[in-house]
Amino acid sequence: MDPLRFPDDLLSLQAAWLTTYSALARTPPGSGTAVLRRRLISLSCRIHAHPYWSAPGRSRAGGADLRRRARARGWGTAA
Repeated sequence: MDPLRFPDDLLSLQAAWLTTYSALARTPPGSGTAVLRRRLISLSCRIHAHPYWSAPGRSRAGGADLRRRARARGWGTAA
């Protein structure tokens, strides 16, 4: 597998993270952001623990490329 080719489930997780982050950024302070913050934490843990990162030759440095590819697919927008 190409080291820069991310599995669809990992891209989906990253896209959900970007969408959630964007929603949190648009939510006024004091408007019940706890649910969004908990979702970000959960998604971050799932992205970090994804089996893709444990394969030989893979590095967490690919995280920036993962975010770019998730945005390029139109699955999320960063705030």
